[in-house]
Amino acid sequence: MSAIEVSHLTKEYRLGALQGLKKTLLNTGARLIGKKVPERPLFKALDDMSFSIEQGEVVGIIGHNGAGKSTLLKMLAKISTPTHGTVKVNGRVAPLIEVGAGFVPDFTGRENVYLNGAILGMSKNEIDRKLDEIVDFAEMAEFIDTPVKRYSSGMQVKLAFAVATSVESEILIVDEVLAVGDLAFQRKCFDRMSELIRGNNRTVLIVSHNIRQVERMCSRVMLLNHGTILQDGEPHATCDRFYQLSNQTIRDQKAKDSSKRIISSGEIQNVEVAVLDSQSKVSDSFIEGSALRIRIRFTLNLPLSNPEFHVGTHTTDFIYLTGESTAVLDQSHEFPAGDHEIEQIISVYPLVPGTYGIRFAVIDQRGRVVFHGESLKFFNVVAKSMDAPLQDELRLVAVPVQWVLQGENYFHA
Repeated sequence: MSAIEVSHLTKEYRLGALQGLKKTLLNTGARLIGKKVPERPLFKALDDMSFSIEQGEVVGIIGHNGAGKSTLLKMLAKISTPTHGTVKVNGRVAPLIEVGAGFVPDFTGRENVYLNGAILGMSKNEIDRKLDEIVDFAEMAEFIDTPVKRYSSGMQVKLAFAVATSVESEILIVDEVLAVGDLAFQRKCFDRMSELIRGNNRTVLIVSHNIRQVERMCSRVMLLNHGTILQDGEPHATCDRFYQLSNQTIRDQKAKDSSKRIISSGEIQNVEVAVLDSQSKVSDSFIEGSALRIRIRFTLNLPLSNPEFHVGTHTTDFIYLTGESTAVLDQSHEFPAGDHEIEQIISVYPLVPGTYGIRFAVIDQRGRVVFHGESLKFFNVVAKSMDAPLQDELRLVAVPVQWVLQGENYFHA
């Protein structure tokens, strides 16, 4: 028997602002006398969705904002009801969807543990048995008898997460709650989730925008798009499809200049960034392991004496990858007002295939930021061949290495 069975699931919402009592009564009266009242348009958050999940599967659900991920989880957790279709869930469900939503500010942490646990379906004896474990995990022993209204938001979420993950259930539903608290506590959350997944043959559904985390934790991934299932299957292939769609969206935004992040004093204008190939021609892509040559043209409204130029690359989600500065040259340069051009050449760009952005900054000799821009240009690194090695997705940097096998040396660039 499947743990979850979804058949032709549709959820519709009526768009538009809420109407006042007077407007509602007038519309009701108009309908009663046979007059036609304009209907507000419907929005399909989920559109005729069907799938099944077997007991013990760990399924990731990914997609852009508004794709229907959270709406689907609320259907499965019985928090919301479908407009059409059916949802069958076989087993006790522990939803980690809006942790801490049931906390009462004037109650103490201890009282809220019992209240939140009861909301999640735990008995008093079960909470009694697990109370010490919950408090220890949340690192709240010192404050457990203090009213929750005196907690920081981070303290509340930590306690709520500890309660929610203590529920013994056959099905665990998780919606963006792995990144709570500080970095150390986030690590504890990740370890706790790993333990829950490994033990008791539990079925787990995870929604997260941390795609790499989903890929590592899940045995199957579903990609949603506008309320439908775009792809459902092996984690790497599905996550790669998500990256392709995201990168295409970023490139489309770049064409409209809407993805750039720029801070400027106004002294620099007309900044143009280009990537050049080995023949010095402008290109949007090059083969992994090749040289990356970045050309930047700009106009100075005022002269700059001994400026520092900083050029770097980053991922589409703004993880900084490289960042080199002319400050290391230890040389004086005068840049008069007018048009200028500089280049940065990385002899071997070591990143794996993907889409990357370029950032550029100019700092004057007093340390003042004259210009700083991110996502000024996007470029693609493409694979050397179609035959990628196994687990090639588990890396970000491609470096030349030397192997010694049975006494023989092998070098791979």
